[in-house]
Amino acid sequence: MTKRVADLLVEMLQAAGVRTCYGIVGDTLNRIAQAIDRSEIDWVHMRHEEAGAFAAAAEAQLTGHLTACAGTCGPGSLHFINGLYEANRNRAPVILIATQIIRQDIGFESIQEIDLNDVFKGCSVFCEMIVTPEQARRKTVAACQAALTKRGVAVLVVPADVANAPAHDEPPYTVHTRRPLVRPNEADLDAIAAILNKSDAITIYAGAGCAGAHDEVVAAAGRLKAPMAHTSRGKDFVEYDNPYNVGMTGIIGGSAGYHAILDCDVLLLLGADFAWGQFYPNNATIIQIDADPTHIGRRHPVTIGAVGDIKATLDALLPRLQQHDDGAFLAVHRERFEKDTATARAETVSGPDAAISGTYLTKIINQHAAEDALFAADDGTASVWMLRHIDTNGRRRTFASLLHGTMAGGMPSALGLQKCQPGRQVICLAGDGGFAMLLGELLTVVQEDLPVKIVVYDNGKLGFVDIEQKAAGLVPLYTDLKNTGGGPLGTQRLKGWRPRGIGADLAGAARSGTAACEGETDAAGDAALTLCVARGRGRNGGLQRPGNAAGQRPRRLGNARREHPLRQASIEFRADLPRTLF
Repeated sequence: MTKRVADLLVEMLQAAGVRTCYGIVGDTLNRIAQAIDRSEIDWVHMRHEEAGAFAAAAEAQLTGHLTACAGTCGPGSLHFINGLYEANRNRAPVILIATQIIRQDIGFESIQEIDLNDVFKGCSVFCEMIVTPEQARRKTVAACQAALTKRGVAVLVVPADVANAPAHDEPPYTVHTRRPLVRPNEADLDAIAAILNKSDAITIYAGAGCAGAHDEVVAAAGRLKAPMAHTSRGKDFVEYDNPYNVGMTGIIGGSAGYHAILDCDVLLLLGADFAWGQFYPNNATIIQIDADPTHIGRRHPVTIGAVGDIKATLDALLPRLQQHDDGAFLAVHRERFEKDTATARAETVSGPDAAISGTYLTKIINQHAAEDALFAADDGTASVWMLRHIDTNGRRRTFASLLHGTMAGGMPSALGLQKCQPGRQVICLAGDGGFAMLLGELLTVVQEDLPVKIVVYDNGKLGFVDIEQKAAGLVPLYTDLKNTGGGPLGTQRLKGWRPRGIGADLAGAARSGTAACEGETDAAGDAALTLCVARGRGRNGGLQRPGNAAGQRPRRLGNARREHPLRQASIEFRADLPRTLF
């Protein structure tokens, strides 16, 4: 049988490490779909292409492997765009095979004709069309290499007639992904050390760039007696086994991290690109180290900006740092952090018939989840509760749309995580608004026989938007949702839906393969339950924002009456846990 371009393309994808391809087949994609079926790549038939991009992004972000999506011409490929923005902003190596109408019809406003290069150039590191069969191998290799080395989305546009054409002999182009170690030069390291060695009020702010450098970052904090705050995306990499941790800052952070950053004399930014300038200190000396030179000084002016991988840079910097003996600054902020943590953990319900708050439910899930569980949360209150109340230990991972801020990513991200980690517990913390947007992917979960545990926080509103409107001094508007309560989804009512029974019931649901729910489980052993929680006032939502010793304050929250929405707003909670869900 003559090898076609479609066969060559799939062969190159597989050689580049692609294990899964998410999409929906049809017309211009059919020839490539046939080639995928003959390969070792696993095809996942999604209900919506956007969800396929979310799933691919989560898989690629966790594994670092190139992951694929594929769509038909016109609307089919167009549907991927929101999920691809999510992938690209998270530096996830994803490749989209965006098929196109045949070449002779391009440029005549043909049915389903879209200029895909123009559409995807804003959410990709590579976007090119295979113009002739003679360049198929070379362009496929270039797309894969760009996605893996630039860490982002590559879009390969493939006209249907090119995919169906015989493959031509080309030179043996292959993907190369070796990466160099990068660190600042000796003079920059000496200058950084000189500043750090003469200060006794240093705070480290660690971001996602600290992945793989946990021990070096903690060692630096110990050498400097520095409290360490972390970004939301840095949580997984530095929070655990860290006696210097003081949590997050920002609107969703806590008072310890907030004050540690604003009250320091020297702020050491390590792989952190935190976007909100009002939470940086105005009078401190700021040193920023980041692998991406475009990140240096773009959020707030810095004194020294150095380019380097965090692990390699700290390996070279640590021998230059003197051991600090004055731990007073560290002690103040650690004491504040431990007090705040104890208060949060002490949350209980007021009685057997009280409402279950979202924070309390998340803490119970945290207690019963597996030690290596993967958590995917929808944007909004679900992600806030995950970041605040799910403990990481070096084995757990948390995923949310923290750079793109899109709704609906929770469940499809969990699907992608479970697909690439079949023996690992995956828990989705879904908001009722985001969950409903891509509700059809519940069918994909069932179709793929994935034991994903999904918690739907059903508070009958777009909860975080409601808070945002109150923070601006506005009466909440257009945020209400009328939900079904789970009945049409085939769910069952959980007996112990009141607080006194929820721990045991969720523990049963969390156990792999079995769940106790009114004495029944489904055939696959997945939890089939609905948890209803009455309306009630949210707990532990407040953040203290009094400013620092210098009187600096971030953007004021609340309205003209100084009502703080995260402390005073009455937030409604109800949680529905549909079929095959935790």
